[in-house]
Parts: sequence; structure tokens; C-alpha cells
Amino acid sequence: MSRTLKLGVNIDHVATLRQARYAPDPRVHNAEPLVLRAARECEAAGADSITVHLREDRRHIQDRDVQELREQLRLPLNLEMGNTPGILEIALQVKPDYVCLVPEHRREVTTEGGLDAVTHARELAPTIQRLQANGTQVSLFIDPLLNQVGAAAGLGADMIELHTGAFANGCPEGCPSELARLIEAAEAAHQAGLKVNAGHGINMNNLARLFSIPHLHELNVGHHLVSEAVFIGLRASVAAMLSAMTSYRPSTAAQVSA
Repeated sequence: MSRTLKLGVNIDHVATLRQARYAPDPRVHNAEPLVLRAARECEAAGADSITVHLREDRRHIQDRDVQELREQLRLPLNLEMGNTPGILEIALQVKPDYVCLVPEHRREVTTEGGLDAVTHARELAPTIQRLQANGTQVSLFIDPLLNQVGAAAGLGADMIELHTGAFANGCPEGCPSELARLIEAAEAAHQAGLKVNAGHGINMNNLARLFSIPHLHELNVGHHLVSEAVFIGLRASVAAMLSAMTSYRPSTAAQVSA
């Protein structure tokens, strides 16, 4: 069966494992696991893109990882980043295919909650414009709220990534109210001409329920795939997710009962 829904694989936690032993200098000759090797395993499994988050504190992905992936990876590179001058300059130099602008807080373990594109519109606008002028498409990682979708469209973003964390982690049955918000936001984004991606907390247990969301272009999945890789290998975990994604049909998704 053909696949209409794309998969971007976030490999940050491959670097997390490396940094646990080899920080602050993972350039030693036997530093492992290799981020580039992980990306190539994902590519071999059929992934559509690779995502890495270059954080200000460099807790996992390092500058050289981003550069190496851009130079040697054949898949499109999606760079997650906070809207900070130093990281922006790196993005402008590396020229990833996509940038996803996310909120970033030093104390969080991983990105929690969406970017407030309404409150921070004035600061986001020049960053989006500079990246797009440099040949990079821009996504905003936002909560499934209509005002955030409207702000993303007004800022001229190419796409959004809907934050699915409240849906995925909020309750065992996927929280019908959260799913309804995701459906409404996806419909609004599609009407506004935005591509609709989604990510955070997605795994094989909640994937089918997400198929109620219409117009999805790509899912961004990381932690689950790297976790499963401990038991079955990264290539196999990505392949299993891709196989499960073949049943998604964007034009009829909203008709599926949550």
C-alpha cells in the first residue's frame, strides 16, 4: 500500500547517549553512537527527512553534527531551533531544507508546549524572512489553537507542526477534546494554505487515533523510535512506524471516529 503521510525522524537522543559518556568533547576517536550513522539507518528504512534540535546549551546535538548531516546526508534536513541570534546565524550558514522554530527553556528535558506566535510575532517575523530568503522553508511548532494558526499564516510561515503532546500524554484514550482541537487546527491551517505537520509523544499506541486529523503532511517522531531501537534496532523501528502509517488518508481523516 502506498504511503501519503511522510515521516521525519528526530535523532537528538542518539546524540544524548553519546554525550552521556563523551561530553564535553565527543570528537575522540571512539565516541559513539554516531549521529550520521543513525541518520543513514533511518534513510535505509525509508524515512523522508531527519530532524535535529540544536539547543543553546548543546545538550545533545552539536554544531558539527548539523554541518556533517548537511554535507553528507541525502535526505532533507529539518533543523529545530529557538529564535536566538547565534543559532540563527548557524542556520543561515548551514542552509537546512527546513527550520522548525520552537520554544526553548533551559530546564526542560525536551520541548514542552508550542511556540507563542501571537505574543512573539514581532521577533519571529524577521527570522522567518531571513531564513526563507536564504532558501529554507520555515515551520512553527505551535499548540493546536486557532489564534496560533492564524498568527503562523500571518507571519508567512510555510508550514506548522502541531504539538501533539497534550493528546499523546494527557490520558490513556487520547483525550477526545485534544483530538478535536487538533482536527480544528489542521482544518484551519489547510484553509490558510499551510502544510500541516505534527509531533511530540507520538508512538505506535496512539498513532491510529491521530489518523483522525485531516491534511497531515508529515509526522515528526523521535523518542519512541530511538527507544524501540534499543530492542529491535533503529532501522526496524523506523520501518515499523512507516508500515503503520500507510493506512492514513488525509482527505477522509476527519470522518474517522476518535
